[in-house]
Amino acid sequence: MPIEKIDIENFLQLSQKFPVLDVRSPAEYLHAHIPGAFSVPIFTDEQRKIIGTAYKKESRQSAVDHGLNYFAERMKIIRGEVENIFKSRNKDNEFNKTFLVHCWRGGMRSDAVAWLLNLYGYKIYLLKGGYKAFRRWTLAQFEKEYSLKVLGGFTGSGKTEVLKELARKGNNVIDLEGIANHKGSAFGALGEQRQPSSEMFENLLALKLWQNSSSDDNGDAYTKNEIWVEDESAHIGTVGIPKSFWLQMRNSPLYFLEIPFEERLKNIVKTYGVFEKQQLIDCVLKIQKRLGGLNTQNVIHAITEGNISDAFSVLLKYYDKLYQQSLHKRDNVDFLLHKIPCTETQATNAAFLIER
Repeated sequence: MPIEKIDIENFLQLSQKFPVLDVRSPAEYLHAHIPGAFSVPIFTDEQRKIIGTAYKKESRQSAVDHGLNYFAERMKIIRGEVENIFKSRNKDNEFNKTFLVHCWRGGMRSDAVAWLLNLYGYKIYLLKGGYKAFRRWTLAQFEKEYSLKVLGGFTGSGKTEVLKELARKGNNVIDLEGIANHKGSAFGALGEQRQPSSEMFENLLALKLWQNSSSDDNGDAYTKNEIWVEDESAHIGTVGIPKSFWLQMRNSPLYFLEIPFEERLKNIVKTYGVFEKQQLIDCVLKIQKRLGGLNTQNVIHAITEGNISDAFSVLLKYYDKLYQQSLHKRDNVDFLLHKIPCTETQATNAAFLIER
């Protein structure tokens, strides 16, 4: 079976069916990778460093010699890792010995692994241009136009649960906070896994957008259906929403859940009251300059005394004020804003949105 080199669009289409092997170093993969790809490094981080040093200080031939020696050492390991992936993907007896392979630029590293696996009878597709081509593709996704519906509401409105309900009802939904592993506020990292790098966040978002889009006869992307996203600031924790896509969000219809303060407070206390007092205090200290000295003191005192509801009552008013200011700064907000009165914080509020 010949090794085939394919472009990024075909590579991504096939990746929905066959496993992707990222043969870059562990550090490169850890920083960011094609979502769903398996890490099967041809060199360790230290070996890659030695090869790079040899290339810069000695010669290309010296670097190649080092690489060949390391590759000979790694051949059995790579084969074993690939066989394990193959067995895990074919546990339901779906026998298909096909893999997609890429490195950084589509050069010697992916060529070497493709050659090895091809010898063992695997059908191999190589990505032209490697991960670098995928990154160009990723950034291009944010320049396309999408039909967005933005779900807004003051803190504690249960927007994430409403989005999940919309998805359960068959609507296209992209959970930005879920991708970012962060709920957006100073308390947003509590209970979450470590955030991805900004580059990895972009990769994940681009793939989600692509999965919600298709192409016309000219190859231009268009959205199959409207996509629901949550209203966000430009940054979610440590990661930033690509500016061009964020501007599209800001200029899309905003469906604002209007829920009574007391109902939202109950929801917030239920969500964050389970965490240790010191964790909550540490989060408060992140915003103490904007919150103000007296408010900060009062909130920390309330948390220390176990009056979580009193503490979050102050914090909720602070976040409400910020959101209100953000709304006033938007262009065409009177035209884009659709207020949805709701009596409680609940996932079934999604029904009011579906009616729109």
